This record gives sequence, structure tokens and C-alpha cells, in this order.
Amino acid sequence: MQIRNPNFPENVVQLPQARLDWAAPTAVERAFASRTLSCVIPSFNEATNLSRLLTVLAQTMEATGHPWEAIVVDDGSTDDTTAALLPFTGQPQFRLITLSRNFGKEAAITAGLQAARGDAVILLDADLQHSPSLIPQMISQWQDGADVVYTVRENRREESGLKRWGTGVFYELVNSSNRFSVPKDAGDFRLMDRKVVQALMSLPERTRFMKGLYAWVGFKAVALPYTPLPRASGRTSFNMFSLLHLAIDGLTAFTTWPLRLVSVVGAALALASFMYGGFVSIEYLVYGNPVSGWTTIVVCLLFFMGVQMISTGILGEYIGRIFDEVKGRPLFVVKSEQGHGLASPGE
Repeated sequence: MQIRNPNFPENVVQLPQARLDWAAPTAVERAFASRTLSCVIPSFNEATNLSRLLTVLAQTMEATGHPWEAIVVDDGSTDDTTAALLPFTGQPQFRLITLSRNFGKEAAITAGLQAARGDAVILLDADLQHSPSLIPQMISQWQDGADVVYTVRENRREESGLKRWGTGVFYELVNSSNRFSVPKDAGDFRLMDRKVVQALMSLPERTRFMKGLYAWVGFKAVALPYTPLPRASGRTSFNMFSLLHLAIDGLTAFTTWPLRLVSVVGAALALASFMYGGFVSIEYLVYGNPVSGWTTIVVCLLFFMGVQMISTGILGEYIGRIFDEVKGRPLFVVKSEQGHGLASPGE
């Protein structure tokens, strides 16, 4: 069919022929379209970025055709996060959970997962480095049967060589166990089916390393390569010490190799000391050389004391985490909740 523009007679627009093979959605497709989605966004001092993110996220989620909600967990922010989100909490899809203080990102994620009501939960950061444009691909993989769709960084070129080296060493160490493997370069940006979320929420531990817990619960997982976008504004609150603390939490939560290393080092030093003592004794009996003087003794004592202190520190890390667990304190405290989001299953 052709349409001629009266203002420009020489321009003819060819319209595509109507499709005759169109079929109505099947019952399975209609059932999937009715499944609900929850977006969980942990936030700390991201007032400027959140307004932009939620606007883009709303457009993306509306385009999916699924009922949805967005849950922002304010992890004790000191900026204008609450004021920035007030216009959104008046809309039915948005909820704001404010924690009583800063409990850390892992606790904020857990708070969001606990509050989420959707059939699937999508985790993403508030700094716009996790692009909502990847969400349709995640939903497609979920529809195809994946229980978890997680993003994997394609490269780390923007990071320093020291950080890339440390990241590689960490994953080698934490994956030293053969029981499960934490995907290298995988982040928190992911989609999880409701049964995966329920499995995570059933875990009682309070020192939570979420990347390890995602891998520990298992289920069918599909990787989705992506490149993080630059931060829209502001600076990250994570520094080298924060990353080191997170790495120690991950190592002590999912592997006991540091304790085994202490045993191996202790046995090796004891054997070396026995051999050296035997050598000195034989040398004295055979050649009559005097036993080494105080310098050797002091150096050896300082060395062994250093090894003992390191060993005690490693043991103390595990004991400290046992102490945190047995106290049984809640992982977070909710100060207030605003907005509605999706209806509860009983509503």
C-alpha cells in the first residue's frame, strides 16, 4: 500500500503489508507476563543519582509489561536521599526503606530482599553503573528457565594493576574449595527467582558475603557479560580498606584454608627448628664449635613470635565471627518505611 504526501507529491511512502500470521499470546506467555518483579536498590548518599535512576528504571520496567515495584533501601544516608525520594514514594510502584544507621551494603541488600514481594528480584546499584537497559535480557533468560541471571564484567581496564591483582588472588583463594565456585568478576547486579531469594533469606548468618551466598545456594545460573557505566555523579564510598574488609569476610565465611595454613606453617617451622637444633648439636660434638651466640637466638625468637602473632590474628578473625553469630543481634534495624509497591501475597 502506498501513501502520497500532498505537500511533496514526489515522495511516496511504502507501508508494510499487514501480517497475516500473527497469533495471540499462548496461555504460558500470558501467565509469564503476569509474573511480578521487584527491583532492590541499596543506597548510601546517592540522592542525586537516585532521581535519575528511578526515572529511567520506571520507563524500562513499564516497557517489560510485568507488574513491578522498586524498593530503595537507604542505608543510613546523611544527604537528602529521603527528600529526593518523596515524589516517588507517592507513586504505587515505589517503596523506601530507611535503616536506623549505616549497616553496610550486605545488610541493606538483605533488607531489600526481605521486603521484596515479586516473583523475581533484580538487584542493582544506585550510582547508575548498573544500566537498567540490561533488565529485558535478564527477564528473557529468566523466561527461558534460568533461576539466576548475573552480570559479569567484561574487563577491568579502568582499575589499577594492584586492584586487578588483588581481585585475582582473592577469587583463587575463595574458590580453593571444590564444593562450589564464586564466579570471578560477578557483581550484585542480577536477577533471582523467588525460590532463590527464599533460599538466601533462610540463611541465618550475620556476617554476610553476598557474592559467596549467591553461589552457595546454587540453582541454574546464567552469566550476562556487561561493562559498568561511569558513575553519574559523586564518588564511591568504597575504598581500599572497605574492599580489604569485605575480602576478609569472604575468606573467613567460605573457606578454612587460613587455619590450615597456620597448621602447615607451624609444622614446617617445628621441623626446621628440630633439624637446625640437631645440626648445631652435632657440630658441637664433632668439631667442638661453640653454640651460636645471643644474636641468632634473638633473631629466631623474634621470628617465631611474629609467626605466633600472625597465627593468633588469623584464629582471632574466626573467633570474632563466631562471637558475632552467637550474640544473635539483628542484621539491620528499620527506621521507617514509605510507599506501597506490590501487594503482599495475602492481600
